[in-house]
Amino acid sequence: MARGEAGGSRSTAGLLSGPLLWLLLFFVVPVCLIAAYSVGALHLLPTDRGAVSLGSWRKFLTGDSVYLSLFWKSVRISLTVSIVVVLLSYPIGYFLALCVRKRKYVLLLVIIAPFLTSYLLRVLAWKVILGERGVLNSALYQLHLRAPDHPVTWLIYSQFAVMLVLAYVWVPFVALPIFVSLNNLDGSLLEAAGDLGASRWRTFLRVTLPLSLPGVTAAFVFVFVPTIGEFVTPQIVGGSADGSDFLFGNAINARFTQALDWQSGSVFALFLLIVVAVLMVIFGRRVQMRNVAT
Repeated sequence: MARGEAGGSRSTAGLLSGPLLWLLLFFVVPVCLIAAYSVGALHLLPTDRGAVSLGSWRKFLTGDSVYLSLFWKSVRISLTVSIVVVLLSYPIGYFLALCVRKRKYVLLLVIIAPFLTSYLLRVLAWKVILGERGVLNSALYQLHLRAPDHPVTWLIYSQFAVMLVLAYVWVPFVALPIFVSLNNLDGSLLEAAGDLGASRWRTFLRVTLPLSLPGVTAAFVFVFVPTIGEFVTPQIVGGSADGSDFLFGNAINARFTQALDWQSGSVFALFLLIVVAVLMVIFGRRVQMRNVAT
């Protein structure tokens, strides 16, 4: 018996060693390097100077920090996009889980089909749609709603374009956890609510929505966490003159690739990682408490 348990323990350790080694090399070690760089304990560039200090952190967190204001603007945009995406995805998940009787998984495959193409290609396609000579402006010309020399300029290279493209990218992905949450509902609860005289709307508010909130919370996290550090989409469809679509992720990218100020970039990146980790803990506890209450 003891020999069998020892063999099982060795098998488990062998199975876990690969993922743990991968996690150590490509997550823990890079985070430690960024943390060391943020306090000046590590120097890799010839331009790096100075001893170990919290000066970069102090400069970022205190005073009139432009980058701290940029972070809060990114949080606001990410919250807006996350709420809009969840509101758009919930009807999709509800329709597939509770309204479609046959071929629901075929329709689900159709919804997630865009993930079979490159993320970059999907974002670039929106430049063709929203551009000054793009599909939308051309349609407005044909309908005689706009003059050819007066296109709708705010459709592209604006905060609106960034938020629109981010919502488009994440709606199919976010519909999945909502669909799973609704698809796993006990149908007898819905039938019991109907037998007790509850209308469809009251059944939705009192039964369906509360029981699907764990999936909604997971969907919200799936959008909020990646978009708060997004920099590719604003770089492609953003770029307004007033900088309203310049996000915190763009600032991190600029610190590393343009200004070559890796210490400040490490401070920004580590700060974002800490904020995301704290939010994940809060959301995780909230979902766990709701599941226990349910």
